[in-house]
Amino acid sequence: MESDPHIGEILLTEEQLSTRIKELGAQLSRDYEGDAPLLVCVLRGAYVFLTDLARATDLPVQIDFIAVSSYGSSTRTSGVVRLVKDLEVDLTDRHVILVEDIVDSGLTLRYLRQLLEDRKPASLEVCALLVREGARSDDVRYVGFPIPPDFVVGYGLDVAQHYRELDSIRVFEPAE
Repeated sequence: MESDPHIGEILLTEEQLSTRIKELGAQLSRDYEGDAPLLVCVLRGAYVFLTDLARATDLPVQIDFIAVSSYGSSTRTSGVVRLVKDLEVDLTDRHVILVEDIVDSGLTLRYLRQLLEDRKPASLEVCALLVREGARSDDVRYVGFPIPPDFVVGYGLDVAQHYRELDSIRVFEPAE
């Protein structure tokens, strides 16, 4: 993988990710003490983050998955969000934490917030591993890291289903 010309510099190391996720887990444990929040993972990019976050949270969490598409196999959003997989549990009166890999333009987040708020949860917060500089992120209560505008891969994030397995967040260098 190191010889792949599309994989650029390391933006966040495995150790930095681990440390911050433990901090987020501790914060969630304090904020939701006495509750069993539902962690809603936005597939596919957030699955690695969700797994580590759930283990770092000292709560009896439940997990469900939702999948949307706005990128396809491109590095640019299409501007249209499409629901690919819906939740299997009822959100009514549940404390819900939407777990996102990255907040970029905010388009997907706005779509998901409205979709989930319409289902009448007791509360709905967002926990995003990465928030891109300039992104509309006022709806994100729990932020792992702010990042520059570079396109990134690794730790679950991909380009056309590649590079999810990297243990760090790396800059993606597209072909010229």
